[in-house]
Amino acid sequence: MTDKLTTEGKFTYAEAGEGPAIIILHGLMGALSNFDSTFDHFSNNGYKVLIPELPLYSLPLIKTNVKNLAKFLKDFLEHKNINNAILLGNSLGGHIALYFTKQYPEKVSALVLTGSSGLYEKAMGDSFPKRGNYEYIEQKAREVFYDPAIATKELVDDVYSTVNDRMKALKTLSIAKSAIRHNMANDLPNMKHPTCLIWGKQDGVTPPESAEDFHKLLPNSDLFWLDKCGHAAMMEKPEEFNQVLHKWFVSRNI
Repeated sequence: MTDKLTTEGKFTYAEAGEGPAIIILHGLMGALSNFDSTFDHFSNNGYKVLIPELPLYSLPLIKTNVKNLAKFLKDFLEHKNINNAILLGNSLGGHIALYFTKQYPEKVSALVLTGSSGLYEKAMGDSFPKRGNYEYIEQKAREVFYDPAIATKELVDDVYSTVNDRMKALKTLSIAKSAIRHNMANDLPNMKHPTCLIWGKQDGVTPPESAEDFHKLLPNSDLFWLDKCGHAAMMEKPEEFNQVLHKWFVSRNI
């Protein structure tokens, strides 16, 4: 996907397709490439798909939090003249989607959450590796997935580089603390938007009970399970993920 990136001012993003807008929001340690399959599938099947690089490490430290990442999303939608969008988020990206929906409900037509934070921040925070040796980082990265082979050397190298960069490590911690402060439990019952929850049955970061709680608290939600799947369903089970989501869009006329 990196060959499709466009940079305009403070925004770097990939865009393809025509139709209702889907905005994909990546996680704290997540690359845009995690969504390659989803990006390609929906941009070729009647949707305009956009995936912006979130400014996780370019905002000032004091502004590195969920609130300002949601404001960045608002600015991005305005930049692209999009008044209403489907928000699809994994992990921290899901949390940003939820906070944005709380602030700007009229700008969201539907939500798609997979391994989202917002309720279980202790589990989320524990999963982010602290500085350490390469083998430790590799082990923690592999624990994110049901199939540890998904954690390629390139992926582990990226995480290792991030956690051993002092400023990036501080900003990672700042975001994790902000996620704890912005627990969404009291806000979810007010979100009447159609919501698709797609969860790995073996998600050890935001565990199955987190998905069940999202389902209980979000009044217009549907919950789908992917077996033999960890925290990043769109990476680990891309074809199943796309199939479940596409059927859901059709069933909800989205």
